[in-house]
Amino acid sequence: MVCAAPTKDNQVVHVIDQTTVLDWRQLRDITLDDDELMREVLTTLLDDTSKQIVLLDHAIRSQDPQKTMRLAHYCKGACANIGANAVAEVLRRLEQQASHHSFEACAVSLNNLTQELERLRVEVVGS
Repeated sequence: MVCAAPTKDNQVVHVIDQTTVLDWRQLRDITLDDDELMREVLTTLLDDTSKQIVLLDHAIRSQDPQKTMRLAHYCKGACANIGANAVAEVLRRLEQQASHHSFEACAVSLNNLTQELERLRVEVVGS
C-alpha cells in the first residue's frame, strides 16, 4: 500500500507500507492489469527468491558479507518492483546487517525471509 504524506512545504511524498505482503495496485500497474502476466511474474519471483534463499544461507554460513549483500540486494529489488513490500523490507535489513558483518542477525533475517515468502505465497494463492 502506498500512502500520500504531505511535507512541510506541501509537497506530496508517497510512503510505502513495508508491512504490506503484496501491493496489488503496484503489481497491476507494472503488468498493465494483465492477469496472466501477474501470475507469471509472481510465480517467477517466488521460484527465484526461493532459490536465492539457499545461496543466501550459504553466504551467511560462510560469513561472506559481499555475497550476502549482493544476493539480498538483487532479491530486494525484484520484490520491491512488484510490490512484495514485506519481503523487500526483510531483504533490506539483511543487506544492512551483512554490511555490518552481523551474521547472527542475518541468520534471523533469513528465517524471517522464509516466513514472509510463505505469507506471500498464501496471499497469491488466496487471490
